[in-house]
Amino acid sequence: MKVLMFGWEFPPHISGGLGTACYGLSKGLLHNEVEVLFVVPKMYGDEEGESIRLISASDVSFDASEQYYHELWKKLTIIGVHSRLVPYMSPEEFAHASKFSKLEGTDIENSVFSKRFHFSGKYGENLFKEVARYAVVAAKIASMYDFDVIHAHDWLTYPAAIAAREVSGKPFIAHVHATEFDRSGENVNQEVYDMERQGMMAADRIIAVSNFTRNIIINRYGIPSEKVVAIHNAVMPVANFNTKQDRIFREKLVTFLGRVTFQKGPDYFVEAAYKVLQKDNNVRFVMAGTGDMLPKIIKRVAQLRISSKFHFTGFLKGWEVDRIFGMSDVYVMPSVSEPFGISPLEALRSSVPVIISRQSGVAEILRHALKVDFWDVDAIADRIYGLLHYEGISKMFIKYGKAEVENLKWDDAAGKVKGVYSEVVS
Repeated sequence: MKVLMFGWEFPPHISGGLGTACYGLSKGLLHNEVEVLFVVPKMYGDEEGESIRLISASDVSFDASEQYYHELWKKLTIIGVHSRLVPYMSPEEFAHASKFSKLEGTDIENSVFSKRFHFSGKYGENLFKEVARYAVVAAKIASMYDFDVIHAHDWLTYPAAIAAREVSGKPFIAHVHATEFDRSGENVNQEVYDMERQGMMAADRIIAVSNFTRNIIINRYGIPSEKVVAIHNAVMPVANFNTKQDRIFREKLVTFLGRVTFQKGPDYFVEAAYKVLQKDNNVRFVMAGTGDMLPKIIKRVAQLRISSKFHFTGFLKGWEVDRIFGMSDVYVMPSVSEPFGISPLEALRSSVPVIISRQSGVAEILRHALKVDFWDVDAIADRIYGLLHYEGISKMFIKYGKAEVENLKWDDAAGKVKGVYSEVVS
């Protein structure tokens, strides 16, 4: 079996857990005898694809004068490929991060059908052009390769998958890693919501990363329950990794790693840190990540007068993530709405006990993790204090939590995904 897979990023060039999940799933599919053709907007030459066949949309050319592509473009404009938003930013953050002028449809069309188009592969101000062009290029790619099924990993790639199905007639699987309700709570951006729903409605099957996300898809997007299946993510094993790293301070270290946005609950982490420090000043806290709430969080840390015990690292990836976990004594994920959450698995893999919100998909599969409601700052603080001061409890959660994680293999998740492929192909 062969799958044509569309994504927007691939390791080591990632902005969050999505790229990591794409890599793990692709490797797992290969081990399940599924050949993967993975399309990205742009390749940098140092991707970790190994035996995964990577295709750069920037290298695909087509005759823009062909009427077929213009007819396809008319269909694609209906499904909202003009969206200017990005998967990892709130509307407010994107508006602040990049200033753009509103372009008319003709300007978009001219750029889409220009003879030369080089994708940035980023989430910048020209993203909506790239999404549109990516969809049209997807049609060309679908006509060039032989495959059995189409798999798209986020709403940016749904138009590409729909275009590929238009050309090939092959079934389309939509993989939902997050929804607009996760990113924005009840302040949903209607344009993004519509684009997500159109992709879900067009898909032959939908894979949700958790039952938590599956319920949102069914109840908030009106998708028939029989069309949606939950398949949990896993974590990549790391060979010969030294789980403990040297550090230049004596205090215990408590870590938050993720985007500093509403969805991830960084403000609850800060308030819990303050409460812990009132009882024990021999603790340091680190917030690893960037996002629209970062200035607000820095200001709050200053207001609470805990700056000397609080560190901001910016975005970390690869070995930097492993290193921060290697120095950590506790990992906290106080997410307000988390479809899954790979970072707790990475922490446990590094022998770090974890505290996770009950409002997360990963809470469905981890037994040996301390679970709290994201809003319960007192409970978060109590559990941090307990793991730092009661060695027996900490060791128990490390031992059994790590064993749990070692049993969460991408090969197994990929086997379930292959089963979904078989259902729609047969």
